Amino acid sequence: MSNKQRGFTLIELVLVVVILGILSVVALPKFIDLSEEAQVSAIKGLAGSIESSSGINHAVDIAVEAGISSDTFQTIDNCSDAGTLLASNALPDGYTVAAAAVADKATVTCTLTHTTSSETATFIIIGAT
Repeated sequence: MSNKQRGFTLIELVLVVVILGILSVVALPKFIDLSEEAQVSAIKGLAGSIESSSGINHAVDIAVEAGISSDTFQTIDNCSDAGTLLASNALPDGYTVAAAAVADKATVTCTLTHTTSSETATFIIIGAT
């Protein structure tokens, strides 16, 4: 009667551990510091929100001037007014927008900055008075 044992040899187990070690050394740096990418995404998302809100605000401004709407719009005559377009009526803490004059119905490229990381993003705002 033959007694065959089943299982892994010590060499096979060591090879698996070595391969897992190599994979973790290669993959780990990609997951360690994602905070910078998260900050870049956050500022780009905020800039996109402001730009979209500016377009909606501009449409309401045109509709009011045409007499087809009685909605109210936010007066935008400077890039620093961008925070008033957000639902909170202000920029989140830690963000600033560089001041630049915006004429009625004109478009201006503004710069949004995160004060602690110095990350920046640009957005287009449309003047409304």
